[in-house]
Amino acid sequence: MTTHTSHPNIIKRLKRADGHLKTIIAMLEAGRPCLDIAQQLQAVESAVTQAKKTLVHAHIEHCLEHAVRNRVGEADDTLREFKAISKYL
Repeated sequence: MTTHTSHPNIIKRLKRADGHLKTIIAMLEAGRPCLDIAQQLQAVESAVTQAKKTLVHAHIEHCLEHAVRNRVGEADDTLREFKAISKYL
């Protein structure tokens, strides 16, 4: 498995989302107002969405572009992989 330069940023975003989730659980247990909880849930959703977009864009930009430029594997396989991963955008 290769590590991309985007992975540290993705990890940071996911750790932030993990922290928000823990906060949300504590807020629910403490009976905090729903508006406050909804705001925290939005922060989690945003962090995960950004992590996903960063991962997909990096994969397209580095892995798939590398495969096309260097003619690694079959073009049909690269195109199929592009179609498969782009649905997560």
